Amino acid sequence: MAILQKHVKNSSSEFVKSTTESTVFTEAGPLQKEEADDPYWSRSETQLWTVVLLLGTCLLYCARVAAPICAVSMASEFQWGKKESGIVLGSFFWGYCFTQVLGGYVSDRVGGEKVIVMAAVGWGSLLALTPMIAHFSSVPLVSVTLSRFLMGLLQGVHFPSLASLFSQKVRQHERAFISSTVGTGSQIGTLLIGGAGSVLMDWYSWEFVFYVAGLLAVSWAYCIWKHLLKGPIISLETVGVSLVKSKNARIPWKRLFSKPPVWAVIFAHLCTSSTFYTLLSWLPTFFKDSFPEAKGWVFNVVPWLVAIPSSVLGGYLSDHLISLGYETAVVRKLMQFFAMGASSVFTLLLCGTRTFPLAIAFVSAAMGFQTFTHSGVSVNVQDLAPSCAGSLYGVMNTGGALSGVFFVYFSGYVIDTTGSWASVFALMSLVNVVGLVIFLVFAEAERVDIDVSKPKCESIQI
Repeated sequence: MAILQKHVKNSSSEFVKSTTESTVFTEAGPLQKEEADDPYWSRSETQLWTVVLLLGTCLLYCARVAAPICAVSMASEFQWGKKESGIVLGSFFWGYCFTQVLGGYVSDRVGGEKVIVMAAVGWGSLLALTPMIAHFSSVPLVSVTLSRFLMGLLQGVHFPSLASLFSQKVRQHERAFISSTVGTGSQIGTLLIGGAGSVLMDWYSWEFVFYVAGLLAVSWAYCIWKHLLKGPIISLETVGVSLVKSKNARIPWKRLFSKPPVWAVIFAHLCTSSTFYTLLSWLPTFFKDSFPEAKGWVFNVVPWLVAIPSSVLGGYLSDHLISLGYETAVVRKLMQFFAMGASSVFTLLLCGTRTFPLAIAFVSAAMGFQTFTHSGVSVNVQDLAPSCAGSLYGVMNTGGALSGVFFVYFSGYVIDTTGSWASVFALMSLVNVVGLVIFLVFAEAERVDIDVSKPKCESIQI
């Protein structure tokens, strides 16, 4: 009986400790909060934050795509060739890859929403100042490249912070739909900046695209801080708690990187990102070169208009299939099949396209199917390691950013050297197919951040 009392006493103390502290990593893995201390958002909070983060992601992509939209005008004004434009566009991803892991790690400890808001103030301000930086510099190529690099640093924390936030605040059976809905901000933002940016350039000049997008981002961050966070974003108490967590916490990197499903999700994301970033950066130039008489608002708007409902549909379909009893891993692979396989078919069809309507149709289909990755790879990270999803997503997105750096620059080199867009589209399709095969073979949805085979408590002896 004495042994039983000692066990109950120890168990009680562990229970109190686990309900008053956040997730703690141990040798066996992380200790999760009990249901009595429900960490998840309520339904109303989930709806509010979904809208807020959707808008934030929208503005993030408005800022990110401002340079590709204005690339032709800027190249003409500053006398840049394809190689110089590729350096400017690709410099964003050099900065973007450096803060992924750091952003996820900090978000796991202080809260993803705080990191997102602080970063938005920085990249929004920098975007609004970019035209002045370009005009007042004696070497615009260097100054704009540096500006894009710094903006990449600041925007690099966004998606790891979202992954951390969703893993902590959203229940597993709701994550695919919410993740895909917030993810539509990338298409909505690209759509808005494509349409509004074209109008601003026609009515005023390319500089106004940067001014408007940057000021809107800063205004959004201010509203979130004023009405939702209500107080200092980082306080002494927050810093103290995060330091305690950092001291006691330990991310099981060795365990994670020993699991094939982790490498499968990283490699698949890298391949998907290479296609997406290359299309995002070079599509306006492709249409200008191939169909010079085409209206800019058409090719800058229509593909993203198709991608928005496709992303939401993918999230709904994913959660619905899981609710019907299909295995989570099977559903994730199905979504990624559409994201990488089906989209690659339409990317290949662009190689022989000679008419503008067909080119628009193929690009729209490719971008639409590609959004299914929000319900595949993006959510699969939270399946595999919910306790450190932000940090792992940071590693994964670093690989995606590096692929963006390489493919955006290399595409510019290939186009400038060969004058052929077909070779670029064929290469992107090949990379996507290889990534899809790896994901279909090795991907899983079971947790790998802890050893689920070990019992949670020792047997009781009387």
